[in-house]
Amino acid sequence: MNILWDSSPDALERFRFVLGPDTQALDSASMVARVLHDNLGVQQVVIGPEVPLEQACELAEAARLDRPELGVILLRSRVDVTTLGAALRAGVREVVAADDQSALGEALRRSRELTSRLLGHAGGVAKDTGKIVTVFSAKGGVGKTTLSTNVAVHLASVGLKTLLVDLDLAFGDVAISLQLLPASSIFDAVAMSGHLDESGLAQLVTRHEASGLDVVCAPNDPGDADRIPVNVVTELLKVARQNYDFVIVDTPPSFTEHVLAACDISASLVLIATLDIPAVKNLRVAMDTLDMLGSPKDARIIVLNKADTKVGLRPEDVVTAIKTPIAVNIPNSLAVPASVNRGVPIVLDDPKNGVSVSIRHLADAHLREQVVGEADDLQSTRKSLFSRGRR
Repeated sequence: MNILWDSSPDALERFRFVLGPDTQALDSASMVARVLHDNLGVQQVVIGPEVPLEQACELAEAARLDRPELGVILLRSRVDVTTLGAALRAGVREVVAADDQSALGEALRRSRELTSRLLGHAGGVAKDTGKIVTVFSAKGGVGKTTLSTNVAVHLASVGLKTLLVDLDLAFGDVAISLQLLPASSIFDAVAMSGHLDESGLAQLVTRHEASGLDVVCAPNDPGDADRIPVNVVTELLKVARQNYDFVIVDTPPSFTEHVLAACDISASLVLIATLDIPAVKNLRVAMDTLDMLGSPKDARIIVLNKADTKVGLRPEDVVTAIKTPIAVNIPNSLAVPASVNRGVPIVLDDPKNGVSVSIRHLADAHLREQVVGEADDLQSTRKSLFSRGRR
């Protein structure tokens, strides 16, 4: 996310093409300070030419001490030696002529690269503020996409910036499940390979207006699946992790190279099964495969869907078979297929339903609580200079 600090009412329109859609325009030092204090996702601040040099330098000095990963770029109507020297001494990364948008674009690119490198080191700000959660089952028809969409919608609806990525590249159903008409898909990331950034990512997403969820949809043409390299998926997820609180990844029912790449950089793996022998067997095989690949066991969250179905197999039998506790049991409900057919996630359509309650418990107790706790710890250990109002 970028901040444009400028008192001109048309500043955002003038620089939107270079700054990208994920830019917030602010017109006072106190507002900039407040947003920087409250939002660790801000990575670049562009200061307009009308902002006094003294105030710009004060912000840069505070950032250098408190948010070293934050890039500060100063726009001036005229760049002279005195201005350049004062700005660079204060910690401004670049000073650019206000009428040279090409130079601003290059300055932003260099600043983002430096920010990425700084975020790659421990210390200061935690590396990658978001959390990638991959939802997987080695058997189809267990409710994987329904769970992915509902978890993502719930997280977004409670105010967490959330991205849902449909990694079932050939036959993904996320778009139709949410009644979305995407203008772009994950396939469009191929053209940005090697230089995908937050602005490029913003061009790939489709907004689910009812919840505020962002979605990167699967390609419309199944043939495009084979034309998406694994490194593109990895790059997309890493960029998304830097710009979202949560990245939920829906997957096909097989360990494709793309799925393995997602699992490799995920903080949590949600593994799903139902009360039937093939699903339990495939869950056991999936867990054995993850063991062989060195995936940490404590990152796995086992979910049993339709756990109260009377089919002669009990949840206790599943625990015995997989030798791992079940984290969440989701009941069976005819309201689920009805909500899917209407294209309205059940957590929004029927929030009191037992399925909705279980999904919220999964999100809040096993996913959200951990991230909120980490964020609180981070904030409590930092005495932010940005927490004080600035003139």
